[in-house]
This record gives sequence, C-alpha cells and structure tokens, in this order.
Amino acid sequence: MDDAAAIVFHVLNLSHDLGPAAYRRRAPSGARQSVEDLISRRIKERIPAVYLTHETWFAGLPFYVDSRVLIPRSALAELIERQFTPWIDPRKVERILDVGTGSGCIAIASAKAFPRAKVDAVDISKDALEVAAINVRKHRLGRRVRLVESDHFNGLSGNPTYDIIVSNPPYVGAREMRALPPEYRHEPRIALAAGDSGLDSVRILIREAGRFLRPGGILVVEVGNTETAVRRAFRDLPFVWLDFERGGGGVFLLTAEQLMNHVR
Repeated sequence: MDDAAAIVFHVLNLSHDLGPAAYRRRAPSGARQSVEDLISRRIKERIPAVYLTHETWFAGLPFYVDSRVLIPRSALAELIERQFTPWIDPRKVERILDVGTGSGCIAIASAKAFPRAKVDAVDISKDALEVAAINVRKHRLGRRVRLVESDHFNGLSGNPTYDIIVSNPPYVGAREMRALPPEYRHEPRIALAAGDSGLDSVRILIREAGRFLRPGGILVVEVGNTETAVRRAFRDLPFVWLDFERGGGGVFLLTAEQLMNHVR
C-alpha cells in the first residue's frame, strides 16, 4: 500500500502535507493510466517503487535515486537528526567523512545537521557519485560536500582527519545474498555484497578509520544483520550498539582511542 501511495502521489504531483485533502482530488484519465502502468511494473518486474519515481526521503530530506545507488533506508538518519549526541559535542564538529556515500544521503543529511561542517563523501562507484552529485546540487551544498572517488580511504589525499566517520557499507554475506528477495536484484551488487561473511568492508573500516579520526572522534557503522558476525570477529572491541526510537539496529560506535588501541 505504501508503494502504491508513493506512485500515486508522484504521478499526480501531490504533497503529503495536504493530508486527507489529497485523497479528495480526482485524477485525470491520463494520470490514472500512468499510475496503473507504474504499479504494474512494480508488481510484474519487482522494481522498487523509488526506482520508478526516482524520489525518496532520508532524514526528512528529499533525494533523487535510481538503480545506480542503494535505496536510502538506514537507521542512521535518526542519529544524524540528533547530531550524533550524546556521543560527540555538535559544537565541535568541523569535518565529517561518509564512506560509501551512494546517493549522498548520509553526507548531505550530515551537512544539514552540522551547518558549519565540511563533509567528504567517498565511494568506489563512479555511477553512485554521479547520483550523489545530482543530490548535492539539489540541496545546494557544493561548497561544503566534496565527492571523492575512493575505495574506502585510499583516495583521500593530504592525510585529512575527521570528527565523525560514518558508513553504511556493504555487509551482506554470500549466503544471504542468494536469499534476498527479487527487489534487491535491482540494487547495485557492489553496495550490498561483502564477501563470504559480509565483513570485507567492515574489517577495513575498523582497521583504518582510527588514523583518520581526530582525538575524541567517533566511527559509526551500520552492519545490519551482520551484527552477530561482527561481535564474534572482534570480541576484544568495546562496541557500543545503538538503539533507535523509530526501529532498526545493527549500528555500532567506536571512539578514535578504542580503534587505535585495537590496531596497536
């Protein structure tokens, strides 16, 4: 039902701010056919609705998306809206790094939440960075959000350091990849698959993030259903696993000092 409503509102160019009044609008015959065509594609081809409308929302902000990027659905939105409190003092945040930015939603939402901060948004996918660029322009953040083609930290030059490193990396293991519903086949595999155990990207983040964090800085990573595997693989790390009022989980937080101690 949510997908059908999203398609109808998109085709009729209706705002959800209209509330119940929106449902009293009569749709022109041409629009009705467009709605039926899109809903038919959603059902028959199992294409996610946001790939049909190219519209979605994250942290209260609108974003353009297509099949070059993962669909924004991270619980990290709630943490960004809270400015990562109480884990860091928002007044002291000057630089943020988003690793695996995809559509740019996390980087852009972070830039909005911290109006004085500079945000670097990196991704290994040129296609994803093209979509992120659309959204950076959409939100007029070209002066504060820098897009960088990079495999994790490899493309960062000049030894930058950050107050916050945040990432929603690939974390789906091989067995889970084979069991995903057809809708996920429309999303870029590179944004989902992370080796046999789902830990390929997480291992790099834990190993390397510490040297890019300022003293007192934090690393925040979403690992979803791979949480149990992460706990088992890194038993010596004092993870803080975050809770969210709007649901979701599998997000851990580590400080710069904890990461450097682990590496040593």
